[in-house]
Amino acid sequence: MSNNTGTQSTEKLFSSFNVKSLNLANRTVMAPMTRTFSPGGVPTPDVAGYYRRRAEGDVGLIITEGTYISHKAANGYERVPAIYGEQALAGWKHVVDEVHAVGGKIIPQLWHVGSVRKEGIEPDKRVPAYSPSGLYKPGAKNGVAMSKADIDDVVASFAQAAVDAKEVGFDGIELHGAHGYLIDQFFWQGTNERTDEYGGSLANRCRFAVEIIAAVRKAVGENFAIVFRFSQWKQQDYSARLAHTPAELTEFLTLLSDAGVDVFHASTRRFWLPEFDGSNLNLAGWTKKITGKPVITVGSVGLDSDFVGEGNDDLKGGSNTASIDGLLERLNNDEFDLVAIGRALLVDPQWVMKIRANKVDELEPFSKEALMKLS
Repeated sequence: MSNNTGTQSTEKLFSSFNVKSLNLANRTVMAPMTRTFSPGGVPTPDVAGYYRRRAEGDVGLIITEGTYISHKAANGYERVPAIYGEQALAGWKHVVDEVHAVGGKIIPQLWHVGSVRKEGIEPDKRVPAYSPSGLYKPGAKNGVAMSKADIDDVVASFAQAAVDAKEVGFDGIELHGAHGYLIDQFFWQGTNERTDEYGGSLANRCRFAVEIIAAVRKAVGENFAIVFRFSQWKQQDYSARLAHTPAELTEFLTLLSDAGVDVFHASTRRFWLPEFDGSNLNLAGWTKKITGKPVITVGSVGLDSDFVGEGNDDLKGGSNTASIDGLLERLNNDEFDLVAIGRALLVDPQWVMKIRANKVDELEPFSKEALMKLS
């Protein structure tokens, strides 16, 4: 007998899901959220406990916060975790072991921030930002434009990070190609003014990502799952769009899919908004329709407002709980395959279990105060 949160069944949400190395007990996903709890880039036992609590709460798949690869300019923030070096990898192995000990599945998000970086940030505070054209956003310079040798170095760093992730026991990896960070800066015409094979046409602007995906696939083998996160919006411009039409989105996604992506993670600020006029499909729905591959939807799931662009300060603003009937209806109609939960799961590690038990009246609203109580 299936549970209901309202008018929609949760049976599919709590059905199993399998793709390559990912064998999940249900369709819920913990969205990646930067926490800055890893001094010197090393995940601590507290970080392991934080992820273990979500696994104990029956989250189907945990995607870690962004973990920076070994390229010298990959990091943009203090106290975020690295995915290279003996200490950091030992810290991640402890995280993985704790999550697996309670039956959970976990993948790291591999990250290079590109021109978001500022000089003065660890690990080497003298290193400037590296990006396609030395632009933080259109018309705003920061750091240096990458040479072909720099590009090759970063591609190799992503591949090595994936190998290291596999060796410490992660169940797959996610590549962060969204939100105006490095891979996305190559996609976005506003930050990619290159005139070589990595700039100009959409195919050229996707070349960097395609090379990373292909290098990762070669390094980890065919059965290790590669998730790719992308977005239309950028932290530099919430209204920015990579694809203005379904045809443009088709060209973009086909290049990445053919390179070896197994699962797409379509990042939106509000999952319920249609992506293009004339269709109710959201970005994840269009992605599944175009590629035929599994897709994760995300964007204010279980809450009544998004976390950017509405006067909130990143994760510090408040949001009330909201019905997920609309989400379940889309899932039950096969618009997408998995559902990523962010802030709702951050403040309430038991969110998934409460939805399963139809205890929606016990869900915690998101607020700074609630965030301080739970970690």
